[in-house]
Amino acid sequence: MLYPFSQLLDKVNAHIETLDYAHEPMNLYEPVKYILSLGGKRIRPAMMLMAYNMYRDDVEKILDPALALEIYHNFTLLHDDLMDHADVRRGKPTVHKRWDANTAILSGDVMITLADVYMSRVDDAHFREVMATFHRTSIEIAEGQQYDMDFETRTDVTEAEYIEMIRLKTSVLLACALKIGAVLGGASKEDAEHLYRLGECIGLAFQLRDDYLDVYGDPKVFGKKIGGDILCNKKTYLYINALRLADKEQRAILDYWATATDINPEEKIAAVTDVYNKVGLPAMSRAIEEHYYSLAKAELEALSVSVEQKEVLRQFMAMLMERDV
Repeated sequence: MLYPFSQLLDKVNAHIETLDYAHEPMNLYEPVKYILSLGGKRIRPAMMLMAYNMYRDDVEKILDPALALEIYHNFTLLHDDLMDHADVRRGKPTVHKRWDANTAILSGDVMITLADVYMSRVDDAHFREVMATFHRTSIEIAEGQQYDMDFETRTDVTEAEYIEMIRLKTSVLLACALKIGAVLGGASKEDAEHLYRLGECIGLAFQLRDDYLDVYGDPKVFGKKIGGDILCNKKTYLYINALRLADKEQRAILDYWATATDINPEEKIAAVTDVYNKVGLPAMSRAIEEHYYSLAKAELEALSVSVEQKEVLRQFMAMLMERDV
């Protein structure tokens, strides 16, 4: 049977509840339990189950490797929060704020190993391919994070560099989820690669959508104030192309707000957004989102399974791109 996305999420959340944290020392494992208890969309493990379910019905068989992705994803969030000096994650204090930086580092380290343990619980026939895919993805995510850090001090980041950074930092874990699910489900090599590329493309579209919503989203729907990327001078698709397209006067405005201190946040957001609007970035941003979404849909159509077997993934992709939060 084909499970709807909501049922796959229910299976993931129920399996997370079975995690055993009864190990010593408890102050190593409490932060792991804490960050996994904060919720989240659980997109990555659900995507693995979704891909597997295109080829097999017994999705419960791969709940452990699916959970590995959620553990690993939350590890990256834990360390990202520490590097970004963030105080809040999903409305709650971040691990390094509730405990301390050393605890966050060490608990993050154990999460990496836990993810490896859970991912390794696959049959022998697929072990090497699954672990190679997972380990390559882990390395690529670190590479993406390093690029993101490097971009903070650069003023010459290109659009191509930015796309590669978000591919590594965001997209490859979605691609990994779909490919491993397909491999474990017995998909052909061709289908597994189509699903990997689908994950890359939908991940790019997803992140570009986030960039757009951070500037143009409705705060009541978005769930937080807009303009956070502008205030932090993040090198997003919007900002990079604003620098590229701005005339001399507009570039001076961007340069001023990039270095100004003791500012009025609303004034900075309004001024930078005005430049974005004048150089045509809203339409450009939505067009590149649609470009990658179209590529993802083409990869979906190329799969060898029936239209009915593709439907859950098709609906999921639409949900990601139609969201306003």
